[in-house]
Amino acid sequence: MSTTHPLENEPPRSRGSGTQTVYGTLRQEILSMELAPGSPLDEVRLSERFGMSRTPIREAMLRLGSEGLVTTLPNRNTIVATIDFATLPPYFDSLTLMYRVTSRAAATRKDAVVMARIRKHQAEFEAAVNAQNAYAMIEANREFHVAIAELGGNPYYTGFFSRLLDEGRRILRLYYSTFDDRLPLQYVQEHEDMIAAIEAGQVDEADRLASAHAAQIVRQIQDYVARDMNNALSIGNL
Repeated sequence: MSTTHPLENEPPRSRGSGTQTVYGTLRQEILSMELAPGSPLDEVRLSERFGMSRTPIREAMLRLGSEGLVTTLPNRNTIVATIDFATLPPYFDSLTLMYRVTSRAAATRKDAVVMARIRKHQAEFEAAVNAQNAYAMIEANREFHVAIAELGGNPYYTGFFSRLLDEGRRILRLYYSTFDDRLPLQYVQEHEDMIAAIEAGQVDEADRLASAHAAQIVRQIQDYVARDMNNALSIGNL
């Protein structure tokens, strides 16, 4: 009598769908802080949790690792990446620069298709703010600013800015938490003002608004870390 492996009874999946399921689920849990920085990610337990072999688990881990969301330790154990608060100053400098550069570039160009995409992501951001859905805010905010970079037309800027925004997703989660996820509508309006300046071709005004937008995010995070250092350090060193 042949022995049937438990996974043989799974319904067939398209190639890569298992990896995408694991990647998408863990990514959301990491970004929402449901999986805290430093949390262990055991392949065997994840395989049992998702009801699939360890191959898609490993592939998902590789994707998460490429985004800086998980770390493989020297002992080969994998954990949710910690947040290194010591790297925040140069990160914020780079982020602020890219807010400004991409907004300036966008204000020099016209593209109705990309502008429609910017407005779509802005509508999604506003809906997420109204719903107090931090994860949806993070996603919509990222897509909004990447679309502005795409309008600017420099793929190197777009690539670098996308990477910065991805690396900063959990920092942005902390930012929203300083408002208890009740983000004031003035920050939705800041996006609207940036759109208006870009559409009007007001390069210097787009630059000024982007700089101010970045500055208030940086200031809020810095105030959070200074005010509640113990909590910040515990998040970074779990």
